[in-house]
Amino acid sequence: MTVFHRPSGRAIDSLRNIQFETGVTRYAEGSCLAKFGHTHVLCTASWSDKVPGWMRGTQKGWVTGEYGMLPRATHSRNRREASLGKPSGRTQEIQRLIGRSLRSVVDLKALGENQITIDCDVLQADGGTRTAAITGGFIALAIACRYLKREGVISADPIRKQAAAISVGLYKDTPVLDLDYAEDSGGEGDMNVVMSSDGGFIEVQGTGEERPMTRPELDELLRLAEKGCYELFEKQNSAITKA
Repeated sequence: MTVFHRPSGRAIDSLRNIQFETGVTRYAEGSCLAKFGHTHVLCTASWSDKVPGWMRGTQKGWVTGEYGMLPRATHSRNRREASLGKPSGRTQEIQRLIGRSLRSVVDLKALGENQITIDCDVLQADGGTRTAAITGGFIALAIACRYLKREGVISADPIRKQAAAISVGLYKDTPVLDLDYAEDSGGEGDMNVVMSSDGGFIEVQGTGEERPMTRPELDELLRLAEKGCYELFEKQNSAITKA
């Protein structure tokens, strides 16, 4: 009988070692260093009293995201995208995902005509950078909104619920939670799942890399993602409370 082992030695339903460190930058209205095992993402929330031109006069605010990887975030050096003249398609797709995910849990009317930009910079990558960016980005966003309320910029907290994200996938035909790079690159399929703290699904991105995934496999992957996100919600709450 073959015994299944993950490269990290974790159980199939175990997250990596998750750490959220807040207040890591001096100037941002909110900040969080999100560590998902060896994946480290610095998330900062910056406030501006200017919204995009098409939103002026709507009495509503905006939340948007930007994403980037440092040159040595991976095993070999990659050129900065700024030196290439434009962000890659992957970067643009992840930025849009971060923005959509965080806007979905914010009352934009309560935010007023203010914009919060969430910058997510990958310091070190070992799989799951976009999910770490969303999860840590929410913490930075919540702290920034608390700051704006305290300073009288807004009268009510616009955060309606939490947002967190996690990856799941098939590794050696077994559904597993929170993929690291070895599992992401060597697995048969994977999904990124973004959830809200009331149990809703904000976005699900799934691909059968080596073969189609079955319905029972998809069901189990979603179950694992729910378990992981609820654990992340608790960790987010703890980090925000202590900030």
